[in-house]
Amino acid sequence: MDIILKKDVENLGLEFDTVSVKPGYARNFLIPQGYALLATPKNKAALEATLEARKEEEAKLIATANGIVDQLKKTSITIPAKVGSGDKLFGSINNADLSAALEKAGVSVEKKYIKIPGNTIKRTGKVTANIRLHRNVEYNFEFDIVSDAPVAPQAPAAPKKEAAPSEEA
Repeated sequence: MDIILKKDVENLGLEFDTVSVKPGYARNFLIPQGYALLATPKNKAALEATLEARKEEEAKLIATANGIVDQLKKTSITIPAKVGSGDKLFGSINNADLSAALEKAGVSVEKKYIKIPGNTIKRTGKVTANIRLHRNVEYNFEFDIVSDAPVAPQAPAAPKKEAAPSEEA
C-alpha cells in the first residue's frame, strides 16, 4: 500500500516521502496516528502542489544538508568499544552512538537520519553508515570501530627456572 508521510518516521522515511508499506501497518498505525495519508491521485496532486509552494524552503534545506555533507567529508570518526575474544564487541554500536561521536567532532546529525546496515555493529573494523539528511541528499559515511583497551607491549617471556632435583640421602 502506498502512502505519503506527513511526518518523519524513523526507519521508514522523511516528511513528504511516498513509501510502500504493508496495509495493516498503514491502516492500524500510520494513518490513525497522523503520520501518513493514502497516496491517492488527489493526495499526490496536493503533495506536488505543496512541494511546488515550498521550493524556496526546500532549496534552503538542501543547501543546509549539502553543508553538513561537506563537514562529514572532512570528518573521520573512530569509536572505541570494549572488545572480547577476536574482534567481537561487548554490546554493540548503533546510530545513537554514531550521532554522539559526530556531535563530539562538531557535526550535528540526528540519530533518526543515520541508517546502519543491520541496525547495530557487533565487530571491530571499518563500517559504512548511510546518512540521509534530505530526500535528495544522502551520504555514505565511513568510520572505524576499534578496541578501547590500551595496546600493551608484550615483554619477552622470561625463561622458566627448572626445579632442582631434591637431594634425598
